[in-house]
Amino acid sequence: MKRVNANPADVWTPGSFPMNQAVAEPAGRRVHLTGQVAWDRDGKVVGIGDAERQTEVALDNIRAILRDLGGQINDVVSITTYYVRDEDREAISRARARVFEMQTGPAATGIRVAGLWEPELLVELTVIAVIPEERFQDPEAA
Repeated sequence: MKRVNANPADVWTPGSFPMNQAVAEPAGRRVHLTGQVAWDRDGKVVGIGDAERQTEVALDNIRAILRDLGGQINDVVSITTYYVRDEDREAISRARARVFEMQTGPAATGIRVAGLWEPELLVELTVIAVIPEERFQDPEAA
């Protein structure tokens, strides 16, 4: 079973944003990731005051987690973006557009929040990915 994207003509279009109105999951292992923020491996905030950089770091963390399971960033079928400041939406979009392709962008939701875990954090990304069974690897089985 392959991934199927839906963008009906009678619903608003995503425009230049790499997303789809709906994504039917392909066959494989569904993986729910914990919300990722701009923490480095030591738990320190990267990119203080810079939402674009923070989005890049969160996406890098997502890539690393998926890679540990045999996945890739294009396996993401859904993304929820939590952001603190309205003025950061374009910066967040730029960072996401460098990672996701227009044709295979995930279903997407953005939510403005009053704050995140630490006051320096501006963006948190929560994703669901589906890793094809033939690529999936159990890191605990090694």
